[in-house]
Amino acid sequence: MTRVIRFGVIGCGLMGREFASSAARWLHLENTRARPEIVAVCDLNTSLTDWFSSNVPSVQQVTQDYHALLANPDVDAVYCAVPHNLHDTIYPDILAAGKHLLGEKPFGMDAAANARIQAAIDAHPKCFVRCSSELPYFPGAQKVIEFIRSGDLGEVIEVEAAFLHSSDLNPDKPINWKRMVDVNGAYGCMGDLGMHVLHVPLRLGWKPSSVSASLVNRFPTRPDGKGGTVASETWDNATITGHVSDHGGFPLVLKTWRVAPGNSNTWSIRVLGTRRSAMFSTKNPRQWQFMEYDGGAQIWQVEDLGFQSLFPAITGAIFEFGFPDALQQMWAAFVDELAGGDANGFHCVTPGEAADQHAILTAALQAGMTNTVQDVAYPI
Repeated sequence: MTRVIRFGVIGCGLMGREFASSAARWLHLENTRARPEIVAVCDLNTSLTDWFSSNVPSVQQVTQDYHALLANPDVDAVYCAVPHNLHDTIYPDILAAGKHLLGEKPFGMDAAANARIQAAIDAHPKCFVRCSSELPYFPGAQKVIEFIRSGDLGEVIEVEAAFLHSSDLNPDKPINWKRMVDVNGAYGCMGDLGMHVLHVPLRLGWKPSSVSASLVNRFPTRPDGKGGTVASETWDNATITGHVSDHGGFPLVLKTWRVAPGNSNTWSIRVLGTRRSAMFSTKNPRQWQFMEYDGGAQIWQVEDLGFQSLFPAITGAIFEFGFPDALQQMWAAFVDELAGGDANGFHCVTPGEAADQHAILTAALQAGMTNTVQDVAYPI
């Protein structure tokens, strides 16, 4: 019998609703050892919780007080999607209540906040904890990861990981919390997008020992939505260049851009080696590219992919895969591991990887603000 894991959702905005959609169509997946069921929701905005009440029949508790949700004995695990400045308050409270946690990135608005979350994790070892990052679950991304793991790259020449938005290209877009240092954190776009670009490099063991960074605040003011103008304090774009000392030494380029003309929501990974190279971009979600070089012709091969997901699904293999599918695959990995599985070989971001992300972003922020190269001080 498939195990049911009862979830509470704290933060019922865009990603909370996406989780509800993934849970509602769990029958899309085949032979899963467990399935999520959303039984409680919490948000200060009642229009958001009303959406859950109207669309998710399993919801039994609706509250504006997350403490009430955490006191509910029918809640086994919590998905928490709240602004960054609330992570180090709410995440420890979730763990203190004995609930398992999938938390949104970046797992604290800065390294100090992340350390407080890690202390709570250490204090509650029976709680299973992971961080959200769904885009590496695209079949093309998984192909690149499998290709890298299965053979000798030779000398690594460069690795580039990018997440490019055009969401802030319009200077007349009103400000929101992601442009406010006291809510988003000083990382700016790096805190919002950094875990996405670091998920695969960190999983493959590519940790930069030092970084430099180019930080851009292209639009230092924005409309306040009330007819006035306010300061837009956080970084719009960041290009981080790290030096990975292992594997012969190579540059790791990380791009987290919210002002990227022509890009809606483009995530990509590119790995160049002297023997094997591979790349994937969500801009061309059906295809991945690879090259094997043995001294002869240098030929990039392109393979068309269908619905070849990490967790098997009912969709025919010839059909297309999209963002809601990647998100459901991430949830399948979390639920499978929580129920005792191995996430089919690719688990969600661990707390340790989230902490490494903070070490890299902290160094990158300092490097960009001082125009220097900074060593990365990883947690012990």
